[in-house]
Amino acid sequence: MFGFGTTNSLTMDKPHPESLLDTGVQGVISRPLDRVDGPLKVSGTATYAAEYAFDNMAYGVLVGAKISAGKVVAIDADAVRSIPGVIDVVTDFDRFIRVAAQGGATDAPTQGVQDIAFFGQIVAIVLAESFEVARDAAQRLPITYEAGDGQYDFAAHKDETRKPADDATKAHFAQGDVDKAMADAPVGIDVTYVTPSQNSAAMEPHASTAVWEEDGSLSLYGAYQMPTSDAQQLAKSLGVSPKKVRIIARYIGGGFGSKLGIAPESVAAAIAAKQLGRPVKAVMARQQVFDATIRRSNTEQRMRLAAHADGRLTAIGHETLCSNQSTEDYFEPAGIGTHMIYSGENRLITHDLVDLNFVVSGSMRAPGEAVGMIALECAMDELAEKLGLDPIELRRINDPAQDPEKDVPFSSRMLTRALDEGAERFGWGKRRKAGTQRDGEWLVGMGVASAVRGNMLQESSAKVEIHPDGTATVASAMTDIGTGSYTILAQIASEILGIPVEAITLSLGDTNDPPAAGSGGSWGAASAGSAVYLACEMLRGKLAKAMDVSEDDLTLKDGQAIGANRSTPIGELVGEGLEATGHIKPGKQEKLTTQASFGAHFAEVAVNVVTGEVRVRRMLGVFAAGRVLNAKTARSQCLGGMTFGIGAALTEDLIHDLRNGKLVNRDLAEYHVPANADVPQMGVHFLDERDIHANPIHAKGIGELGISGAAAAVANAVYNATGVRVRDFPITLDKLLEGLPTV
Repeated sequence: MFGFGTTNSLTMDKPHPESLLDTGVQGVISRPLDRVDGPLKVSGTATYAAEYAFDNMAYGVLVGAKISAGKVVAIDADAVRSIPGVIDVVTDFDRFIRVAAQGGATDAPTQGVQDIAFFGQIVAIVLAESFEVARDAAQRLPITYEAGDGQYDFAAHKDETRKPADDATKAHFAQGDVDKAMADAPVGIDVTYVTPSQNSAAMEPHASTAVWEEDGSLSLYGAYQMPTSDAQQLAKSLGVSPKKVRIIARYIGGGFGSKLGIAPESVAAAIAAKQLGRPVKAVMARQQVFDATIRRSNTEQRMRLAAHADGRLTAIGHETLCSNQSTEDYFEPAGIGTHMIYSGENRLITHDLVDLNFVVSGSMRAPGEAVGMIALECAMDELAEKLGLDPIELRRINDPAQDPEKDVPFSSRMLTRALDEGAERFGWGKRRKAGTQRDGEWLVGMGVASAVRGNMLQESSAKVEIHPDGTATVASAMTDIGTGSYTILAQIASEILGIPVEAITLSLGDTNDPPAAGSGGSWGAASAGSAVYLACEMLRGKLAKAMDVSEDDLTLKDGQAIGANRSTPIGELVGEGLEATGHIKPGKQEKLTTQASFGAHFAEVAVNVVTGEVRVRRMLGVFAAGRVLNAKTARSQCLGGMTFGIGAALTEDLIHDLRNGKLVNRDLAEYHVPANADVPQMGVHFLDERDIHANPIHAKGIGELGISGAAAAVANAVYNATGVRVRDFPITLDKLLEGLPTV
């Protein structure tokens, strides 16, 4: 898979103490450069999945099941084929996919749609000469069902659990004896936190345009975060060779995990296009995105903390119940951050599944930490109050020198520094006792929470070419989901090769280019960026040879190669052109160190004593995530994550009808993500850090660090303002009113 021309490969078996990015000769790395793709996006010339157009293209509209359990008996296609403009109704009970695929998987997701597992499951696609006609016919299509029995009430079935298979996180982990430690500890808490289902709610809906080429291969223009593995999922779903499937995802309007794996529209469009012998475009309606892609699972998390009187933890218990369909093993890894963030010799971290006839659960931004740290960090706040300690002091006391479970060092760790520096910047010293600070009819409070997100290096590759005119091209199946990949990869290449950013062209999101892990898990920039680094490192060596100087004596800057008292345009050294491919993959450093990004969130809220309305007044995030590659895009990622945290704390609640599992609030009018008025001015501060164990560019993931712990900081601020502790999220006014002071 990874073999494109001359390749510079690196397996991270050893630390990489020196980096070509350290010198900063070109002066572009880490700077807050504007996005190179920005002009295309604001001018409407960046082509997204739903905007591709081909001659003789048919429009497809998906049809979802109107029952939640049972089977399809018959689909009366003839009833709509007579509508002017309708081409056909296509279904394939065996090959259509029942659920959206999980990210990184290479097998087909669960197939077979005649059996219904949830309301809205895609069972057919209606094709027409226009979208409007297809939509009309899809709404009219008669389908006969045989209803079956389903499970729709989490609370009613939470005693009927099963242990899922281990994933990247173990489903069950135990160390020591938490029960005994709880019984012996002078101070302890045992509380349960509940979080609801959530939806990624990306701006761009899922869309696929399928084109079968003359050679029998498939080109699918889709909205997908991980094209390399997604192409394999699609090929296996269709029963064709992976070599016959190409995915193109140049621009993606957000994903947040919902586009990690293929969704039902991709397979439906491909099958329909093959059957019709013409291109087919299928764009999900917003309601279908909610109904039939993925959700973040609801959770019930029991938190137990035991401590000495001085605050030193002796036990951490984090037991999570979450839900999924009976055929699926994915679980929300709520305890993933709990494994590494605090000390404590006795530990129990478990995840169990409750089978429900709901839309499948899967990865949503910061899977695990986003909701798991709500429970952990709020519980730490509760323990601090019980101990009579400042919440930051409790966290400082329990900041471990090395991984508390694996007995290996952290590759880098600045948690305490983030807490301390954040406290000073935020004015933490002005925080008062819960429920005692008022501003007219508003109760005011501050909250804090730690942030942690595991760092992952994923196998990726990239090809870099230098052309005779002094320009360069970077090509990789890496994607840009709005995070700034186009800009960051150009900055890395520019810094090492000395070619201006504006002279570098990028080809991303195409499986015809060198394979990459894509965007997910906050690994994208560091993994694909390391591949670009390695390719440029090799090219730098080739340029030194062409210049007849040693690499140590070569300076590349502003399009010039400088050495031995000579300055030569880089383009003149490459002949007809030079190319190299970089290839990075994880190695022993992954086992020898625990790698994570750390930070701290601070929030100030005001709660209206009359109405219970919560307003977030200000937030600050202080983060350490290795080398920051672009200060502007990194800050934007953290701002987005913190906004996600406001939503998780106060507004987001994907509601299931307990009679049939149907989603009640299945669009952006009813599913409440934070709007402009909900989001205050936010501060983001980065600590200067390099992680030599992570990769050759010394950067770590940052995209999901911003959400990890953010909701807990808001929740802790609400408690500090009101003295009312809400453990059932989101914190809506009805959960506060009864405990507020009498007016």
